[in-house]
Amino acid sequence: MRVLFASMATVGHTYPLIPLALALRAAGHEVHFAVGDEMHPELARLGLRPFRPGLVFGEIYAEDIAPELERVLPDLVISGWSVPEVFKEARRRAFPVLWHGFGRMFPDGIGLARPEGGRHLDICPPSVQDRGFTEDRILLRPVPHVTPGLVPPRTHEKLIYVTFGTVFGNDDLLATTVSGLGELDAQVVVATPRNWLPQADVIKQADLVVHHGGSGTMLAALAEGVPQVVLPRGADQFSNAKALVDVGVAVRPDAVSAEAVAVCARQVLQDSRYREAAGQVAEEIRHMPSPEEVAGHLADVV
Repeated sequence: MRVLFASMATVGHTYPLIPLALALRAAGHEVHFAVGDEMHPELARLGLRPFRPGLVFGEIYAEDIAPELERVLPDLVISGWSVPEVFKEARRRAFPVLWHGFGRMFPDGIGLARPEGGRHLDICPPSVQDRGFTEDRILLRPVPHVTPGLVPPRTHEKLIYVTFGTVFGNDDLLATTVSGLGELDAQVVVATPRNWLPQADVIKQADLVVHHGGSGTMLAALAEGVPQVVLPRGADQFSNAKALVDVGVAVRPDAVSAEAVAVCARQVLQDSRYREAAGQVAEEIRHMPSPEEVAGHLADVV
């Protein structure tokens, strides 16, 4: 089977598709990846045949993907939620096509068009997913994609991992957060755009993740049963933060201040209920079908 993936050219939108793409390739299928140039080095390293459709940088429009559909002639198209015109153009040209999510179904008004109709590969555990998302779904376990890198050696009993993603972080926010966390007796590991870390590997060792509410970080922490402190900055992060607080795995500070961050971090580390709730979601994720299991059934879906 020849499979064509398509995504917006950002880590947050491309990386969630990689585990299924690798599982399909390992199962003997031919995999191609339509995405802007920024994602090509990592996809090429993994053997996923990336190409740039048209003059694309981020979004992919119908006129970009139309000639590529006729060139590749895929048996199946897997369209990320962030590139809805790929889904629509594939369907218009009668190619089998599925949506692929990147987390919770995002709210209106964040700059992305919500996908409508069709079947979805859903990587969000049901307990965290938007209750209003009622489309036809194929559950798919979220597996964080790990880029090569070194994990800092452990120096304290407690480890706190801090990240504000590749888009929303800034020096003032990081300084405020780290200043607050410095009041705790814990090792604080900070990821920045200038200090790239193998996030999934760091989270495996963490006792707490402090972040912006991005879907990738949220799901990686949930998969490892690690509680969270969330400081949402924009996009879908406010709805993600609310969902995490609602299921009891996270706290959101009332204000972005060093004192508020310290209070919330101490609360999560000292109250075992947050770790227990996070462990329950991690168990739910472990029971979701793996990328390999889903890859084995996609030919039947087609």
